[in-house]
Amino acid sequence: MGRAIRVPYLVSRTNEYGSSNLGRGTAAVALRLARRLLREGYMDVRVCTRRGRILQPNEFDQLEPAKESDMAKGQQRGNREAKKPKKEKSKVIAAAPSRKEAAWQPDFGPAKKK
Repeated sequence: MGRAIRVPYLVSRTNEYGSSNLGRGTAAVALRLARRLLREGYMDVRVCTRRGRILQPNEFDQLEPAKESDMAKGQQRGNREAKKPKKEKSKVIAAAPSRKEAAWQPDFGPAKKK
């Protein structure tokens, strides 16, 4: 006898002949199978997740993978309060001529060298 294989998603179905369970490896494949079985007329179609939660047909949308429009985890912003914007400072251009008038400065003479 071979080794048992664990299947994370189990799709169960019932028809007039009885019920059966089908294992699938991913949520997308299990969801596709469950919707196909509903279209084919099977009754009591359910999906059991890897954590043991049993989803009815009206809950299948909870199993759908994240949409591309959702941001990646690294791009999501936290729920902290937004910071206040910093006060804008007026920029001083170094090349602009000074508007201050030159004030008298004392002359100390030439500096002596030792």
